[in-house]
Amino acid sequence: METLSGLGLVGLFLGSFLAATVVPFSSDALYVGVLIAGISPWTAFVVGTVGNWLGGLTSYWVGRVGKWEWMEKWFRVNRQTLENQKTKIDKWGPMLAFVSWVPIVGDVFAVALGFYKVDFLKSSVYMLLGKAARFAVWNLIYFCF
Repeated sequence: METLSGLGLVGLFLGSFLAATVVPFSSDALYVGVLIAGISPWTAFVVGTVGNWLGGLTSYWVGRVGKWEWMEKWFRVNRQTLENQKTKIDKWGPMLAFVSWVPIVGDVFAVALGFYKVDFLKSSVYMLLGKAARFAVWNLIYFCF
């Protein structure tokens, strides 16, 4: 992470992108690091949000190309379990993308939205709003302290 924070905005973008995929990484610590390093909070907000959003969309598309047969074979998840999950995904739909910023489960939501072919445009908008809200909160904390 020190290497990424040393790269400034490029590091923030890459770290935020990777953190929104299935790579276990925290963009929050990196974001705070670039704020402390003196990068403009507004610039960091845009770069962090776009990187995290594009990473989330990548996870969505990874799910989108997935096949039921692969889930059964490689992850040993039976079709009934997948159908039960689909019912839950259908209940919340694209709004689930809003919480795709939540560590660990957010990545799973993004992949699931793609896997179950939930509307891309709506999912991407909710995802962008959720990711932006996350970094906006960090900016508020930064400005308050």
